[in-house]
Amino acid sequence: MDTVTVDKITNVPTVPIFGVPVSRLNMKDTLNVLVQAVESRQPHQVITANPIMVMAALEDPVYMNVMKQAELIVPDGTGVVWAANYVGHPVPERVAGFDLLHELLAAGENYHWKVYLLGSTSEVIQATAKRVHELYPAITVCGKRDGFFGPKEDEAVIAAIREANPDLLFVARGADTQEPWIGKYKEQLGVPVMMGVGGSFDVISGRTKRAPKLFQKLRAEWLYRLLKEPSRYKRMLALPKFAAKVMREKENVTKV
Repeated sequence: MDTVTVDKITNVPTVPIFGVPVSRLNMKDTLNVLVQAVESRQPHQVITANPIMVMAALEDPVYMNVMKQAELIVPDGTGVVWAANYVGHPVPERVAGFDLLHELLAAGENYHWKVYLLGSTSEVIQATAKRVHELYPAITVCGKRDGFFGPKEDEAVIAAIREANPDLLFVARGADTQEPWIGKYKEQLGVPVMMGVGGSFDVISGRTKRAPKLFQKLRAEWLYRLLKEPSRYKRMLALPKFAAKVMREKENVTKV
């Protein structure tokens, strides 16, 4: 795929996967677009989509609306990349959320960006902040708090984030919570780039390990996670269901 130059994030080329508009940018161009987003100072929600999230959106209109209202949806899951290729609208590569997080922090060192970390446990968030400082010393962790808060505390959490005025907001609260939360409050939060990062803080902090390179190369990180956490099997059932649906409804996959 040729390099794509985009003036506004809304001009990103996409392919709809069962109604979810997935970006067709590679990692490099995705990063360039998000640097522009930070410079714009306008709020942008980034969603790292996988088949489980697409299937959840098909079952829940509210969740689907959150996906459609996001400013950028990147093909995080291998299954999403496969589906786009299968229906003849290929994306150039997988844009893994964990890698995008690190790419943003690395790029942000050139601009002395500030990042706010929200989610996981107090222990993990403290260790994550320490590790981010070690890896990216020119990045300022301008705020952090764990993810254990309910709707009654949302207002205080939003106020704290607004006061910190970060360039990046990473939220680790689980896909069923973090995406709707960001979507609901993104205008109030006003952060240029907001992204749900799932279990990334656990990996950055050292609490868990990312899948070995072999699993990454084979596009089987999902299998590694399943082997490490067998309790995830019910959630993983969405993967074969997604693949079967794509093959069964090939002609309808990209219909909006």
